[in-house]
Amino acid sequence: MPAEHIRNPFELGVGQATGAFRGLFKPHPRRAVLEGVEPHVRRITANDIWASLREGLGDLGAYRSDVLFIGLIYPVAGLVLAQIAYGGNLLPLVFPLAAGFALLGPVAALGLYEISREREQGREVTWRDALGVFRAPGFPALVRLSLVMVALFAVWMVVAYQIYMNTLGPRPPASVGAFLSDVFDTQAGLSMMVVGCAVGFVFAVAALLISAFSFPLLLDHDVSVREAVKTSVDVAAKNPGVMALWGLVVAGGLVLGSIPALVGLIVVVPLLGHATWRLYRRAVAFE
Repeated sequence: MPAEHIRNPFELGVGQATGAFRGLFKPHPRRAVLEGVEPHVRRITANDIWASLREGLGDLGAYRSDVLFIGLIYPVAGLVLAQIAYGGNLLPLVFPLAAGFALLGPVAALGLYEISREREQGREVTWRDALGVFRAPGFPALVRLSLVMVALFAVWMVVAYQIYMNTLGPRPPASVGAFLSDVFDTQAGLSMMVVGCAVGFVFAVAALLISAFSFPLLLDHDVSVREAVKTSVDVAAKNPGVMALWGLVVAGGLVLGSIPALVGLIVVVPLLGHATWRLYRRAVAFE
């Protein structure tokens, strides 16, 4: 009997990549097309948030290395962008970059939503199943909404830069130490922080209203971007206190995950992604 061949890391990597590529073209279970059936917004409570976080943690635990692999995309991309900003004498934009990058969180979490969706249906799931996003009937709409979030992120960066130029600018900081000293020890620096945080809060609320449940809905059903965004806004309108709490949970998790050097986001992003899907299931039904 021939000895079993033990594949080396290169062969394993090729096999994983090949399987993922084939998965892009595998027929995908059709989502429900909402013909005469509209999303129904439910009332949710703080208990739904905690339950969603627990279930999200269960999803994270069930696919530890796979989900963490996907989660690496977020902190690595953030570090790369921060390095670009620093190298381009745009040190004042590093913090807005890290804060505003949360606007892209729902886009980065699409694969995590897909994994949770597959798992709740009792299927065996690996990280390759996250690629099912590309085969979803609503994928064109997902692309359009993703572009909206990218545009919102770009506008935030332009606004943040203008805030800096009208407070501490226009001269670039001489060093990191000098910049921090200007931020915390001058009236202009205080003005920049107050105005920046206030404007950033507006962008964060807008992003939460637009994307909290629209991305999961588009992944789950073949609906228009307009219908998906309307549903997300309706959930917030019907549950303002709970959604404010959810926004604080997300913001707090991203802040903690950013320390140190965004490494914590390797865990925080997958957890919040899975929990968002679970909360969507509680907040939106179909009749």
